[in-house]
Amino acid sequence: QILYLKPPWTLANLLKCYKKHWMAVFGYVVPRSLLSTIECLSKHLYADKPFDSSTVHILLQESKKLLHAFSCRSDYNGVLPQAYAEVTKLCETLGEVRAALVEQDLSEDIMVLSENAACEKMEATMPNPQSTEEKELHPSFYVPQENRHQEIWSVLEGVWNTMNLYSIELFQKLDPSALSMAAKASFEEAFLGLQKLLAAVKDIREGIGR
Repeated sequence: QILYLKPPWTLANLLKCYKKHWMAVFGYVVPRSLLSTIECLSKHLYADKPFDSSTVHILLQESKKLLHAFSCRSDYNGVLPQAYAEVTKLCETLGEVRAALVEQDLSEDIMVLSENAACEKMEATMPNPQSTEEKELHPSFYVPQENRHQEIWSVLEGVWNTMNLYSIELFQKLDPSALSMAAKASFEEAFLGLQKLLAAVKDIREGIGR
């Protein structure tokens, strides 16, 4: 009788109900910090713009985090384990697709490098009467390479910050002075943190590959 939105619900309705009743209801069932997960899902799922693979990866990881938190209370007649398995399968599929795209980009880069090497070898064997003009063109030739370096450094910096954040969280969760009941939940959250860390390290590899 006091629900913010009455059933039947769409996913958008559910997310709104979560946010509306979070402090009074759901915050007593799962960690209150998971409100950020609800906000993340709500923000991205109903944004008027297409997803990139990184956003999809984040949404899947946040969904797994939410499903895992509620599964600590109940399996809800087997619904939650099934949903968790499906989301995990989607994560694996996305990982395979992203890996294939990285491999394709690498092969294209190798082809471009081979063509550039062939061109440079040909230019080295040819006379060059316009050396002054060529020197003026060199700086513009190196701009894309500099942008690539900046992109790689940006990816590394982002993952490094993420790893530091997760490391701090893990040390807090594994504090031996915590109570036994709290420690159980903390270890589960630490496990989720390690999964995020693995995903972040994978992003490093993909960033270096790009």
